[in-house]
Amino acid sequence: MISQESKLFNTMGSSSPLKRRNRAPSSVFSLFLIFPCLLDSSNAQSTPVFACDVAGNPSLAAYGFCNTAIKIEYRVADLVARLTLQEKIGVLTSKLHGVTRLGIPTYEWWSEALHGVSYVGPGTHFSGQVPGATSFPQVILTAASFNVSLFQAIGKVVSTEARAMYNVGLAGLTYWSPNVNIFRDPRWGRGQETPGEDPLLSSKYATRYVKGLQETDSSDANRLKVAACCKHYTAYDVDNWKGVERYSFNAVVNQQDLDDTYQPPFKSCVVDGNVASVMCSYNKVNGKPTCADPDLLSGVIRGEWKLNGYIVSDCDSVDVLYKNQHYTKTPEEAAAISINAGLDLNCGYFLGDHTEAAVKAGLVNEAAIDKAISNNFLTLMRLGFFDGDPKKQIYGGLGPKDVCTPANQELAAEAARQGIVLLKNTGSLPLSPNAIKTLAVIGPNANVTKTMIGNYEGTPCKYTTPLQGLAGTVHTTYLPGCSNIACLVADVAGATKLAAEADATVLVIGADQSIEAESRDRVDLNLPGQQQELVTQVAKAAKGPVFLVIMSGGGFDITFAKNDAKIAGILWVGYPGEAGGIAIADVIFGRYNPSGRLPMTWYPQSYVEKVPMTNMNMRPDKSNGYPGRTYRFYTGETVYAFGDGLSYTKFRHSLVKAPRLVSLSLEENHVCRSSECQSLDAIGPHCDNVVSGKGGTAFEVQIKVQNGGDREGIHTVFLFTTPPAVHGSPRKHLLGFEKIRLGKMEEAVVKFKVDVCKDLSVVDEVGKRKIGLGRHLLHVGDVKHSLSIRI
Repeated sequence: MISQESKLFNTMGSSSPLKRRNRAPSSVFSLFLIFPCLLDSSNAQSTPVFACDVAGNPSLAAYGFCNTAIKIEYRVADLVARLTLQEKIGVLTSKLHGVTRLGIPTYEWWSEALHGVSYVGPGTHFSGQVPGATSFPQVILTAASFNVSLFQAIGKVVSTEARAMYNVGLAGLTYWSPNVNIFRDPRWGRGQETPGEDPLLSSKYATRYVKGLQETDSSDANRLKVAACCKHYTAYDVDNWKGVERYSFNAVVNQQDLDDTYQPPFKSCVVDGNVASVMCSYNKVNGKPTCADPDLLSGVIRGEWKLNGYIVSDCDSVDVLYKNQHYTKTPEEAAAISINAGLDLNCGYFLGDHTEAAVKAGLVNEAAIDKAISNNFLTLMRLGFFDGDPKKQIYGGLGPKDVCTPANQELAAEAARQGIVLLKNTGSLPLSPNAIKTLAVIGPNANVTKTMIGNYEGTPCKYTTPLQGLAGTVHTTYLPGCSNIACLVADVAGATKLAAEADATVLVIGADQSIEAESRDRVDLNLPGQQQELVTQVAKAAKGPVFLVIMSGGGFDITFAKNDAKIAGILWVGYPGEAGGIAIADVIFGRYNPSGRLPMTWYPQSYVEKVPMTNMNMRPDKSNGYPGRTYRFYTGETVYAFGDGLSYTKFRHSLVKAPRLVSLSLEENHVCRSSECQSLDAIGPHCDNVVSGKGGTAFEVQIKVQNGGDREGIHTVFLFTTPPAVHGSPRKHLLGFEKIRLGKMEEAVVKFKVDVCKDLSVVDEVGKRKIGLGRHLLHVGDVKHSLSIRI
């Protein structure tokens, strides 16, 4: 949708919950902590798992499915035709049962790569050969960079490390990542895994991360480096809130919100990213389990969006729809209804246990099973799994030397730098190292390691904690202030004493997986335990400026700190990954000019006191006082807004070019020629003949951006629009964004290409896209421009 002329900023310059406790080191041992393997490597192989080992068994060359010279579709058909019913059923589960007589080994489908190769899932292990992999920031912080080239670069590194681990038998080729659900409610424990609350940002993240994972260096566009999976489809964002669990939750979603908010990231995954898989979720949507809904699976994913790959259930979802949701009377009915709906693969064993009985009972036919396993085999074929020894293929030269490389680790640090959001600065930041003799570092997250990498993590290459990063620049004194993140008791006396003696104080507070995680939603937006009291008292006692660093996935109501004159700066650092301490220090000491922007709204506590998490409606309802959700619809007070973020320099915007009138040419017999219309369908001949200036189907918005400060800076340019008030349209929504780097007093022109029918349309009450007629208001920073669409 968007293009730009110059100064584009380039980067290079589910499963069952695993509950783990974080343990913070009590002292600084060294600048870098290097962690060896945490898992027993005795089960790891030294060679990859693959089929069609013709070199080891020449008789396999006679099978068509091993013949790389013929089309993949023919190879799949040949393989399926050779299998018995029992063998076919063994292909429906996440542990593919090997078929020894055909040279097909057992294969574990389930691996994860949310922000680095993970040890979650049985398909991946770390060992002495590969003791760790690069651990990038948790997704919510990477999304705050608003840098699409970064999204793809991270995906490319992760897939390279995954292939390197596969080649030594430590990993698979199918990764159930990314999570592209909308971060609808600030209490959701898994919001940290997502790109945030905006459908456009989430869609762009999904597309580019998937491309980074999947795209190969081969000339064959159908080939896969690794197979990604977009999850959790759909309208999934309640895990465990006040006793409401995801396993039984029925998300009541109207068609407008489904098509306008919840579905776009998944559509982009499939249509734009060509993702190899989509995972259906635990919850029901409007009374139907998503993994048993033929409209959502066969109708939308495969029918409308044309998925080239397989549909997998979240782990044990089919079992859940039978046992927890009581959607069917028998397990055989549950197996049949899921397969018939379009499910291809079951994470777990339910289909393996009950599908044969379902066939014998006439509930599902073998042709439906053939269709499902064909999609599964097609994906493995695209990965080269049936092409013989992978070490003789395109990525065969990768190995342990390609994991945790200096370049990969630097990219992890750079991703954290780009994502960190400066929320408040009274002018004391950046700190000058020469002016600081002693820096007090206080807080339960000040010296954490595991907390920094969030969930769905792997063993990192090494850690740099916030304390270690800061101590690498100036002399520090340190006190955790609380024994853990819950902070039931705060050492206020010790903390205030430390702050009173230091030239400046950094407080590192927030959350960890004991506060927000899979199967753990929050009930409020307050800082845990005595953290607020700790911050307030330290700010009162401190000799020098106090800076608050918040490590978390979701936002907090920190109005008290925002309004406290003694708190000179506030940074949100998400869960910043293995190199979080490096990035935090670089921003605080001015080696990096912050450029991150919030990818989600930070609400006051009063918001969640009146809004149940289970209400899926996005739009406000005046009749009952419901305030709506996300920046697109919520009109109430915020602590910080979507897109907020400061820099150490000042950027100014001015409009260079944009039309004031766009005319739509209608056919002679169009109903809106004879009657007054508020909107038009966003499809039809008028969308092929939009007249604006010189004509064409789109127009350009050009914005001049000037860096008016005395240092280089990186800036995200947002183009928002406020459409006419028709069909419950958003109060504003994001049309596009670009990231640029400008030297001091330098300027550049950013160009956005806007397609009237695609970009300026809204979703109506029945899920159809409509173009609102009348005044559209474009926003870029403080610049506003009125645009009229007429017929």
